[in-house]
Amino acid sequence: MRDADRIRMYGKEAYVLPARRRHEKRFSIRAGDVVRELRMSGRTPAVCSALKSREFLQQNNLQLVERTGPNSGMSTTVTYTYEFIDEMPFSTKEDPWMRLRGALKDVFAELGGGERYARAQRDSFYDARENK
Repeated sequence: MRDADRIRMYGKEAYVLPARRRHEKRFSIRAGDVVRELRMSGRTPAVCSALKSREFLQQNNLQLVERTGPNSGMSTTVTYTYEFIDEMPFSTKEDPWMRLRGALKDVFAELGGGERYARAQRDSFYDARENK
């Protein structure tokens, strides 16, 4: 997944959808928060570009109403303020694929983690083949 796609998806999940659920008309995203939360140090211009992109705005039915920060527009202090351009949310339903995210987290935790489980399955597969 490209950085821009990852940033836009994170912006939607962490900021847009919660603002819709709270029935807010306006909300803001600070570029530095996204940089920190996604651990994208040194990628501030990419974060700023993705958050003001036409694609991000159209996907989420948003209008960029304000940008605060330095004139360069590429700083962790830049804050984008958005407004929803539709009266009713176009989709308040959660994406079915996103609901599956982490579905087996507890199961894998009981088994010592996903990587440990996969390694044990691989080892038992190869052991079974060798015993034949």
